[in-house]
Amino acid sequence: MIMSNIKLLIDIGSTFTKAVAADVKGKVILATAKSPTTVNEGVTIGLKNALTKIEKKIGSVEGKEVIACSSAAGGLRMVSIGLVPELSSEAAKRAALGAGAKIIGHYCHKLTSKEIRRIEESSPDLILLAGGTDGGNENSIVHNAGLLSQSHGTAAIIVAGNKCAYDKIEEIFSASSRTVRFVENVMPEIGKLEVQACREAIREVFMQRIVKAKGLDQAKELVNHVIMPTPVAVLNAAVLLSNGVDGKEGLGELIVVDVGGATTDVYSIAKGSATRGAVFTRGLPEPFAKRTVEGDLGVRHNIDTLAEICAGKGMAVDEKIISLFHSDTGRIPENEEEMAVDVQLACAAVETSFERHVGKLETVYGPHGEMLVQVGKDLSEVTTVIGTGGPIAYSSSPEKILSGVLADSKNGNLLKPRSADFYLDENYILYATGLLAQLDPKAAFEIMKKGLKRIS
Repeated sequence: MIMSNIKLLIDIGSTFTKAVAADVKGKVILATAKSPTTVNEGVTIGLKNALTKIEKKIGSVEGKEVIACSSAAGGLRMVSIGLVPELSSEAAKRAALGAGAKIIGHYCHKLTSKEIRRIEESSPDLILLAGGTDGGNENSIVHNAGLLSQSHGTAAIIVAGNKCAYDKIEEIFSASSRTVRFVENVMPEIGKLEVQACREAIREVFMQRIVKAKGLDQAKELVNHVIMPTPVAVLNAAVLLSNGVDGKEGLGELIVVDVGGATTDVYSIAKGSATRGAVFTRGLPEPFAKRTVEGDLGVRHNIDTLAEICAGKGMAVDEKIISLFHSDTGRIPENEEEMAVDVQLACAAVETSFERHVGKLETVYGPHGEMLVQVGKDLSEVTTVIGTGGPIAYSSSPEKILSGVLADSKNGNLLKPRSADFYLDENYILYATGLLAQLDPKAAFEIMKKGLKRIS
């Protein structure tokens, strides 16, 4: 039985494998390390390199409990399918994102043969099939199940739609070799979200299938548990930091921006209710803990897209350095010129991803004239913003990068924070505290608070 107070917390990421040694009893971080993730050669190599660096700082890690999360090889790649874009389709999308998935395709209504081919070509790990309230439309989800049952691929399928169609769908897949799971409808009634069962099913499939598919099972000799996708660990940390624990007051409503090599994720732990008078809301209720992931805004794997965004904002970037980063996705800036380009890329990633995350005001015209309608979360009064991820944590200008979340005159309709205090996850430990929270929430909370550095 493993009894050590020292826990080793690992993130096997798309670009780097990170390791944190935490003393749970002392509630302190003993050491951190990182090494390039060796996806092609086998993730065990990069993991061993990171652990070797930890050993040089704290001594042997033998007998220590090792817990990991992962977003390697693109993370948990998922296609979501629903009926109405603003309702069941949006509910399915939220369930997937909250479970740590990366949405690589999102479809509505009845699928076409062309869309099925597109899904096959994208090779998702999971397909979330939703659509219809309980007792409502059955035709669409049954039609889509029929096409998926005949399609090529090995993706597991989670059915989370109109329960009245489940018998027909089960019969459709009876002769299929696909793994098919049935869970509660993500939207049993119009405007009502029930996503927890779906998220749990996604996590279980991640544990059973995706860990093996990504080659993470190679690391079982070194890791006791790979328990969740990395974004779930960060989300857990953010919620804990916001709420507090055991009489320890949390920070209240907050925003976390996580810039990585493959994606940029934004988390808002806030109600997001309207803060202005005479404003109507539209769309499904917003979750208190919300995550969005932008798979086209990673500062290495999507560098061409970010370079174009920089150019569109009038920021000239050095093409030679862009080409260098493009050819070596694990490269860390080695001089001032490379650092400057890295900051530009991270600035573009943060500003663009947050504009997609935050709510906005729209002017509509009704029977009584002009009205303001809020779509999404109003984050204008949130005053705590935390930056994490290598491009922020190790940046020379983290405050400049995080300023992209603040309101500006160019986009007055976006409900971005008017002002905020910026904090830096300077040792890159949010994911680690999210993992540790499963074992010892109090220790995780205290370690996390100590690890935040106020930068404005």
